[in-house]
Amino acid sequence: MPETNIVILGASTVGNTAAHSFLQDIQSLKAKITLINPSPNFYWNLAAPRIIAKPQAFQPDQYLLPIESVYSQYPADSFEFIAGLATDIDPTSKTVSVTPNDGEPRTLSYDYLLIASGATTPASTGEVTGFPIPFKASGRDDIQELLEAAQKKIASAKNIVIGGAGPIGVELAGELSEAGDMSITLVSATDRVLQMLKSSASSAAASQLKKKKVDVRVSTRVMNVEASGDSWIVSLDNGEKLTTDLYIPTTGSTPNNAFIPECFLGTDGWVKVDKELRVQSSQSSSPLPIYAAGDINCNSMRLGFKAVEQARIAANNIKVDILRRGERKKYDQGDSLLMIVPIGESSGTGQIFGFVPFGFLVKLIKGKDFFISKAAGVLAGTN
Repeated sequence: MPETNIVILGASTVGNTAAHSFLQDIQSLKAKITLINPSPNFYWNLAAPRIIAKPQAFQPDQYLLPIESVYSQYPADSFEFIAGLATDIDPTSKTVSVTPNDGEPRTLSYDYLLIASGATTPASTGEVTGFPIPFKASGRDDIQELLEAAQKKIASAKNIVIGGAGPIGVELAGELSEAGDMSITLVSATDRVLQMLKSSASSAAASQLKKKKVDVRVSTRVMNVEASGDSWIVSLDNGEKLTTDLYIPTTGSTPNNAFIPECFLGTDGWVKVDKELRVQSSQSSSPLPIYAAGDINCNSMRLGFKAVEQARIAANNIKVDILRRGERKKYDQGDSLLMIVPIGESSGTGQIFGFVPFGFLVKLIKGKDFFISKAAGVLAGTN
């Protein structure tokens, strides 16, 4: 029988990476892994801009993959998947409260807990306009319905305003410009698109968007968005008002922290962790058997490759805690960037550490399929 209970909250890339790491060493750990996620499916949201803009680009079974099926390779008593919502963490009793999608509420005991609940965006929740555009998982078992609704809204629009010129905004503008006969306006509060990248990458993106007839407004902030019949009025800080069929915000990030004790959270709502990704509590100075990895924690660089690195570090440190041997690892997010930004199917830009890739390389690396061919391998722990 397993001697140690490890509970993981969230089954995105972070949660699955950690779960496989534990299960690959399950004989020595003598543990049971319980993985909890609101949806039974793994959503490859990296491809969201193309999925949303071009419904025929991929089939649902390419970007919505059943989570539980990839864990059948492990001993049955070593793993349990619960499709449901975590509602509370009690660090005193070392328990997690869960409401399954089917069945009665449960209380699970843990010896070690990994919080990997991630973050969401204003577009994904629909908080700005009242309808969700799911660039992130919804926190419910309804992602396919939300995607279909978003696809229909976009397909019926002749004029779309996108707020924000980070990677999601730029990728979405590129995809929409190829999707149909519509006008696209991209509004950026910063003085250049993709401001987090080198200026040469920004210039390349602006040039490519111009060729696709995207109207790019830089150094311009969206001040207000309000419904006007079947349209939206987008008010800008220069006094201009844009009338549009659809407004899509792509900025902002909100932690999925509703179930997390306040003593674990900083003033901005992200989970406080140390360099070893161990959760810090304002109510206790003793080390907790709780870790947090990925977008949910206080490390500000919320990028996919950084999240995977954190998952591996947190899993390693929990293993060291259990086995009482091995080397503990520390996470340093540094300032290196690895970002590939397709702008449509044929080109794009980005930054691979210090190198800005040519458009044809972006097409070959990510633009052809938004890495969707890798989704099954990521879920299965083989990529």
